[in-house]
Amino acid sequence: MSQQALETIELELAILIRRLTTATADNRNLDRASYLLLRQLADSGNVGVKTLARELQLDVSTVSRQAAALDQKQLVEKVKDPTDGRAFFYHITDKGQEELTIYRTARLASIERLLTDWPSDDAEDFGRLLQQFNRALRER
Repeated sequence: MSQQALETIELELAILIRRLTTATADNRNLDRASYLLLRQLADSGNVGVKTLARELQLDVSTVSRQAAALDQKQLVEKVKDPTDGRAFFYHITDKGQEELTIYRTARLASIERLLTDWPSDDAEDFGRLLQQFNRALRER
C-alpha cells in the first residue's frame, strides 16, 4: 500500500467521524456511547458489564458509568443473575428500545439521504468495506 493511500485513508476517516456525528444527530436524546451500548443490549439480550466492555472494547469502569446513566434515564435496568445473587445483568427497557428505534431510524434516514445518488453496487461495496475495516480494528 502506498504512503499516499494511507494518508488519504487517515484524513478521510477523521473527516468521516466528524461529519457523520453531525449529519446523523437528528435525535439528541442519545449520544454515540449510549446508542452503541443500547444497540449491544438489544442485539445480545441480558448482558453483564464485563461482557459489554469486551464487546465494545472499553474499560469496565467506563461501561459501568454509561450503564448507570442509562439506568437513571430508565433506558436500561439491572436484572439479578439467578445463578449468582451478587452478579447482575443489564437489560434494555421498553423505553430504551423505543429511544433506540427512534435514534436508529433517524440515523438510517440521514445516511440514506447521503447515499441517494450512489449506485447500489457502490453502496453495497462501501458497507462491505466498512465492515471489513471495523472487523480488522476489533481483531487488532
